[in-house]
Amino acid sequence: MTEASAPSAGSPPSIPAAGPADERERAITENLKKIYDPEIPMNIVDLGLIYGFEWKGDDVTLHMTLTAPGCPVAGILAEEVKAAMEKVPNVRSATVDLVWEPPWTPDRMSEFAKRQFGYM
Repeated sequence: MTEASAPSAGSPPSIPAAGPADERERAITENLKKIYDPEIPMNIVDLGLIYGFEWKGDDVTLHMTLTAPGCPVAGILAEEVKAAMEKVPNVRSATVDLVWEPPWTPDRMSEFAKRQFGYM
């Protein structure tokens, strides 16, 4: 995983100077902001469902979670995420790795999402 995207339970780490993977991660993240959780009216990035990227050349694995392990649209959402990642130039292939550790909590949401849902 890149340092900028390593999973953490607290606030996201600071972003170092941009390199090729960082530029692709920013482009992927912008695409992922267009994907909304089917049960919660918020995009998956601001919900804090994205845990990090792992690169092997031009192949990327995205580690992400869902708000609940029993989410009935997990497979459909993973396919939508994969397709969004593969739209980014210089991404040869993308894989979605659904993880459950650390578990998702509202603390993972962006400040924007927390304000929208009354957590701030």
